[in-house]
Amino acid sequence: MRILAISGSLRSGSYNSVLLAVAAECRSDVRTVVWRGLDRIPPFNEDIDTVPSLVTSLRLAITRSDAVLIATPEYNGSVPGALKNALDWVSVPYSENALRGKPVGVIGASQGTFGALWAQADLRRILKTIGAEVADRELPVARAHEAFTAEGRMREPEVECALCATIHDLVSQAAQRAA
Repeated sequence: MRILAISGSLRSGSYNSVLLAVAAECRSDVRTVVWRGLDRIPPFNEDIDTVPSLVTSLRLAITRSDAVLIATPEYNGSVPGALKNALDWVSVPYSENALRGKPVGVIGASQGTFGALWAQADLRRILKTIGAEVADRELPVARAHEAFTAEGRMREPEVECALCATIHDLVSQAAQRAA
């Protein structure tokens, strides 16, 4: 089983990237591959005749994965622009988009008290519109600046258990789809 992990944050030391690293340790039978490159994808433009190579690379990475896990921060109450831009590129043409029918999990961390809940809700709506099979389970990590140890571990065992349950559900969803 292979999960493609994408952090919606461009910041080095991002709490969402740390969250993905913790998620990667939840299951030893799952290979988690982190995709990096949101900061290099050009603005979406349907007038561009040639799809940028980085977009092609992202599409291929999604296609080769059994599931996708996206960790999103919340910027101004919604999804970061770079993440939305990448999803716009991946979604066209709709009939052939790499996320269509793909199991996708959405998690998020933010320094606020809501754990990027609005961004996660918006991202779920966007992904469903694209045609992804979005997992139901939510995982908001609030006060992210306090949620992780210096070593990149979760401070609260119940949050780590909820994260691993999210990964378990995503793996089960992908296995059912493959069967």
